[in-house]
Amino acid sequence: MAIKSDKWIRRMAESHQMISPFEYGQVRHTDGGKVISYGTSSYGYDVRCANEFKIFTNINSSIVDPKNFDDKSFVDVVSDVCIIPPNSFALARTVEYFRIPRSILTVCLGKSTYARCGIIVNVTPLEPEWEGHVTLEFSNTTPLPAKIYANEGVAQMLFFESDEVCDVSYSDRNGKYQGQTGVVVPRT
Repeated sequence: MAIKSDKWIRRMAESHQMISPFEYGQVRHTDGGKVISYGTSSYGYDVRCANEFKIFTNINSSIVDPKNFDDKSFVDVVSDVCIIPPNSFALARTVEYFRIPRSILTVCLGKSTYARCGIIVNVTPLEPEWEGHVTLEFSNTTPLPAKIYANEGVAQMLFFESDEVCDVSYSDRNGKYQGQTGVVVPRT
């Protein structure tokens, strides 16, 4: 299994629409000034966070149950920034839509800019032939409110190619998050 380079990522974006929209290089500045970088890096792709957020709240005193999740545990926010309460979390999604090839497993790691602020980004692996917007989970591990910026970099995707193609892909088994759009809460 080998990690894929910027050359491969660019080829796959062009020929297979693996990432859409796609940025060929690293964007660090826009007309509005500095941004947290996003786009193609040496061995990965830095994704952006869209402006749709679901902020966790305990106003309903629900129990967090992954088998019976209560959508009322979140407050929906559409904004250029998201303020996550202390010791809480929020869900968001990537701006980019992914189409993962059958021989590829994609792993996501948070960007150091957020990690150094106590904001952890969690994403489960993108399995072979999975496609959709990636749901992002931001955990604010600090005792202070934390800010997430929409349309800026939040995490890096790393693409690993197997030395053989899997027997059964995510698409083959009709995975429950296949083709997801928007911010998706737990499904059973």
